[in-house]
Amino acid sequence: MRRSAWGWLLLLVVVSGCTSRFVDFAPDEEAIYAQPIDEVWPQVRAYFRANGFAFREVPGGASLETEWREEFAGSRVSAYWHRYLVTARPEGPHRCKLVITRESRSVNKTLKAPGSELLWVVDGRTDDNPSGIGSPMAAMLAQQQSDDAVVLVGESQQSARDLVLEWKVFRKISPVIAREKKTSSDSPDVEVMKDAMVECGVPILGLGRLARAGHVVLLGEVHGTQEVPHFVAQSACQVATQGIPVTVGVEVPAGNQARLETFLASEGGEEDWRKLMESPFWRSPYPDGRNSEAVAYLLEALRKLRAQGMDVRLFAYDHPPLEGEAREEAMARTVLEVAAASPGRALLVVSGNLHPRQVQGLPWNRDYQPMGLRVARERRDVYSLDVAYKSGTAWICAVGPEQKLDCGVKPARGQDNGDRYFVQLFGGLNAQGYHGIFYVGEVSASKPAVFQGTEPAGDARATSSGR
Repeated sequence: MRRSAWGWLLLLVVVSGCTSRFVDFAPDEEAIYAQPIDEVWPQVRAYFRANGFAFREVPGGASLETEWREEFAGSRVSAYWHRYLVTARPEGPHRCKLVITRESRSVNKTLKAPGSELLWVVDGRTDDNPSGIGSPMAAMLAQQQSDDAVVLVGESQQSARDLVLEWKVFRKISPVIAREKKTSSDSPDVEVMKDAMVECGVPILGLGRLARAGHVVLLGEVHGTQEVPHFVAQSACQVATQGIPVTVGVEVPAGNQARLETFLASEGGEEDWRKLMESPFWRSPYPDGRNSEAVAYLLEALRKLRAQGMDVRLFAYDHPPLEGEAREEAMARTVLEVAAASPGRALLVVSGNLHPRQVQGLPWNRDYQPMGLRVARERRDVYSLDVAYKSGTAWICAVGPEQKLDCGVKPARGQDNGDRYFVQLFGGLNAQGYHGIFYVGEVSASKPAVFQGTEPAGDARATSSGR
């Protein structure tokens, strides 16, 4: 049954001064101001101005629309544009609320396929570029006018109500309104300071129940989609912005650990990408989706988070050429070692969906012990989630009719549960050894990041180092 994005939120009401209830990282109720619109609105305008947004107000009402702003300017895989529509609405004679809708556009071709409307969004401003503008793309788009509005050439888009920002504004300005409230009809004094604006997209419902300090969350994926690495990147951002240090584990040979750490600490230039992609891992003759463009995007997103001061780490835990249970044991050992060394961190570990299972046995081997079972035997708070998705495509390697491994874009069948990311728990382990699912919407195939050398995916004739 299809679930609407807003069907998951209970929009209850609170007044200024009350403590809000939160489910996970997403608010489950609206913020209601205990003051009328004419007292709240000047502070709302001041908030957006203090945080670097240019905006125009809608005549005849308490409503504004910010101009498009570019984030991660200059990044070839993480850049995006976004704006807000902010409207104040009365809630009785002396109260009001804000309704904030975020609209995003991305020029990221890696995420342009169906399902890519769920954007990676993190604020990319710096002290040298406080408004996040000035890139060649910004200049080009600013010249494209239609009906007095800027036209954005985006590959993907998203529009959604942003309850997180509504509460951020509420917590920032409601104490000021209460302190500066006057008995006269004058507007209150404006006293809004700049706020930290690290944005992580629409909150992933259910994520916060599991992604806690000391927890290990094992995410079982179908390799070769654009959406799963994007889900992991967005999850890492949302966990880190809650003040929880986060470590992401990727199914990459452990011998690449130093290379990954070097890239995360780099500026992401051409030479940094070249050194990352020199590893044989990226040039496998049978790319199975673990070395895709979307995985490269995940690494870039984590690098950008690190550059903005977020406490984000990365580790590789695969152990080729081991196979079968020897490989499961080696992978489990690495995960356990990282978890033991990181007691105050949340671990998000993504792998093929056989490895996270916490039950013994497979259809072809009743004694088989997957990585997840081995990790859970030695640690508490280990949670296994299986991927769920709406039908689409994935880059899959499968044995063909001639008993040869065939890699390419193939159909992936799933069930439509809407377009919004969410985590759903079962209330215990199911027969397959999972505690629940993580849902990523419609899936789309992600090609190998490179075909040979450091050439960009999709162009075997390229001679420059791709991204």
